[in-house]
Amino acid sequence: MTAPQMMILGVLALTMGLFLWGRLRHDVVALSSLMACVVTGLVPAADAFVGFGHPAVITVACVLVLSQGLQNTGAVDALTRAVLPRQAGRFVSMIALLGLGAALSGFMNNVGAMALLMPVAMQLAKRLELPPGLVLMPLAFGTILGGMMTLVGTPPNLIVSGFRDAAGRGPFGMFDFAPVGVTVAVLGIAAIAAIGWRLVPRRTSARASEFDAGAYTTEVRVGEKSKAIGLTLRAFERDVESSDAQIVALVRNDVRLLAPHGGRIIREDDVLVLEADVEALAETLSVFDLTLEADIKKAKAPKTEEAETKTDAEAAEDPGSMDERDTVLRELAVLPSASIVGMSASDLHLRTRYGLNLLAVARGGQAPRARLRSIKLKSGDLLLMQGPAESLSEFIHDTGCVPLGERELRLPSRRMAITAAGIMGVAVVLVTFGVLPAAASFALGVLASMLFRTVPPRQVYTAIDWPVIVLLAALIPVAGAMQSTGAANLLAEFLVTHVAQGQAIAALAVILITTMFLSDVMNNAATAAVMCPIALGISASLGVSPDSFLMAVAIGASCAFLTPIGHQNNTLILGPGGFRFGDYWKLGLPLEILVVAISLPLLLIVWPL
Repeated sequence: MTAPQMMILGVLALTMGLFLWGRLRHDVVALSSLMACVVTGLVPAADAFVGFGHPAVITVACVLVLSQGLQNTGAVDALTRAVLPRQAGRFVSMIALLGLGAALSGFMNNVGAMALLMPVAMQLAKRLELPPGLVLMPLAFGTILGGMMTLVGTPPNLIVSGFRDAAGRGPFGMFDFAPVGVTVAVLGIAAIAAIGWRLVPRRTSARASEFDAGAYTTEVRVGEKSKAIGLTLRAFERDVESSDAQIVALVRNDVRLLAPHGGRIIREDDVLVLEADVEALAETLSVFDLTLEADIKKAKAPKTEEAETKTDAEAAEDPGSMDERDTVLRELAVLPSASIVGMSASDLHLRTRYGLNLLAVARGGQAPRARLRSIKLKSGDLLLMQGPAESLSEFIHDTGCVPLGERELRLPSRRMAITAAGIMGVAVVLVTFGVLPAAASFALGVLASMLFRTVPPRQVYTAIDWPVIVLLAALIPVAGAMQSTGAANLLAEFLVTHVAQGQAIAALAVILITTMFLSDVMNNAATAAVMCPIALGISASLGVSPDSFLMAVAIGASCAFLTPIGHQNNTLILGPGGFRFGDYWKLGLPLEILVVAISLPLLLIVWPL
């Protein structure tokens, strides 16, 4: 063993030890590993940061941005409502939820898919009268399985593809992962939905009670194409019963009817005063194609001399004149010392002075009796505000209101949802048919997202999980040093000779199981970067095709089911599910055994040695 080989193996051992220790962030560990290689001369200083330009790193960043566009516009919310049954039993409901999670994970970041579907899983658990964890853990595992199906489903797939390209065999295609990945995902999900969920420990949520803003009161207008037209108020409320939204008043011809009779028929141009939380409000707007009254654009009257001399202040007060800049939703609390106590939205001239909309007000369970624009604000009121982030900050500073802890607030837009889905679809098609490489195709998608505002330019960089990007970019040169020093081949020869006994199939099983174990205790992207050079070395030593070994790395790196730290989706459910560290293996171990049993023969069939 040469000195460079001993040094790189020492750096690798220390790196894995720090990953397992868990006291330092993964990106810090990876960057430390890279710097150690640079200082010792294992990686030339000029090549230290080439990883940041690696196609896999660029693609991961771009997919995260496109995923944000699907979340922002409500595209996934619309798909959820269309696919998930509302009254099915446990098995069908589980299959639908897990299947949707897996399908989304195939084309967007699987952590984003998990975050989007967590509220749905909580609602399903409540309907099925199950502890939340019995739905959350199957969903987490289902979204992880779904990432194996496509090139962009999870970072390890992109890393594996990059190593194949560097080995001179070209990158994997968009759906090269599908024959094995889809089969494993489908059978795995079926097993979880049928009996696997019963293995999940029944826990009560360990999450501390979060601040509950209660129900907001807001106004929505019934447009000419709304599906609510012709329904009775009673039928409307029955259709949104699961979301706990209710009608507290009806405004017709500027006459406000409090507690209107349930038999009244909803007509075009009615204004419904709804009481609902933000999530229920978003669902109601989408289901019935309603529009927030604050967002209505008044029809432009024919130009007259009087209209042309309209003052700037009057124009600004017109809801239709609000500039469509990058807007955000924030919840603000009105303190006793706030300067807006006793004032209404009209008094504040929100659009004139700040370019803001007041979308809704929450007031201790009491429905305000005035129209939204005329409500006199009180201490303790909660306001749902919409507008540019800078303007909201200015408003908070001027008025003395306090912003609540940020949470995901989305109001749907059908046009923008279709646009976001179309951008993602076109990017996938370009990669599938080889028109553009993955990095270029998805970068083009990011540019389109910025131009069409499905992802506001200010949000492009916040949508990227930078620790993951740094981790990938730092470990790629380290993995290169393993190859250039011959350390990867040395490890490969050891595994082939002493573990697999020179048998190619046994070596394939060793790679799959070893990668799977490592991904349970360290970041899956880091696992893929470490194991790919070893897999290539083993295939070269045995004189067989490296494709099956690289695919084994991709599958093993994606299957982290034994611990809450192996994958971010497992970490997400730790609090809401009330889980302990040792709860995951009870379902995770049988699932990993199933994955090995299914994938090994499939690898030999689809990617013969």
